[in-house]
Amino acid sequence: MNALKPSHEGRVAIVTGAARGIGQAIALKLASHGAKLVLVDMEEAHDTARMIDGESLIITGDVSSAPDWQRIDQTIQSRFGGTDIVVNNAGIGSEKIIDDLDIDLWRKTLSINLEAHFLSAKQFVPQMRREGWGRFVNISSNSIGLAIPGMSHYMASKMGVIGFVRGLANDVANSGITVNAVLPAITNTRLTQDMPEEIKRQTWQGQAIKRFAEPSDIAGAVAFLASEDASFITGQAIPVDGGQYKIS
Repeated sequence: MNALKPSHEGRVAIVTGAARGIGQAIALKLASHGAKLVLVDMEEAHDTARMIDGESLIITGDVSSAPDWQRIDQTIQSRFGGTDIVVNNAGIGSEKIIDDLDIDLWRKTLSINLEAHFLSAKQFVPQMRREGWGRFVNISSNSIGLAIPGMSHYMASKMGVIGFVRGLANDVANSGITVNAVLPAITNTRLTQDMPEEIKRQTWQGQAIKRFAEPSDIAGAVAFLASEDASFITGQAIPVDGGQYKIS
């Protein structure tokens, strides 16, 4: 019997925010499935690269900068020849009730959490059209369906991701390109390590699966959506949150 071909063999995948946390887990998952990884972050993702058994390329860059996306593309072209998969994972989050939220933080949050997804599409859709194949998986958040104060800027950016995914999916559907969003629960990363245990328990008590999400839980869903198996799934927003998000 012939061995099964790895599901992402020969594909070149960009993961932003790849230095740690969910981005690192996504990069490792895609690499384990045979993809060549491009690790984009504000800092050099050496730890992630060391854990990858295969080809990877480290690029530092600001995902809210169009010139940086152009430079990322040029670097990939010279190393791998092109890009097949883009995972827009990089993001920022902070709690600020509207009384304390200023325009600078509002704009910064939207530029990194939402505008970066537009910039990546502008950069890579043309080459994906030429190849007749491409995958965008954009990280949103299940927080958009929860009652959490101080998150209007963050929720606006993450809800915007879903709208952009839906619109872009319609624009590129006839080119072999799919576009989807993943909505993670609050996940066990460095950013949540200092959360009080009581708050963590309250979080997963609202889930069907009574534990904190791990980065690998999110990575599996992303890898599926980035594969050929998901070729008929596009324009979707898929919660990966242990059953916390309530469908209405």
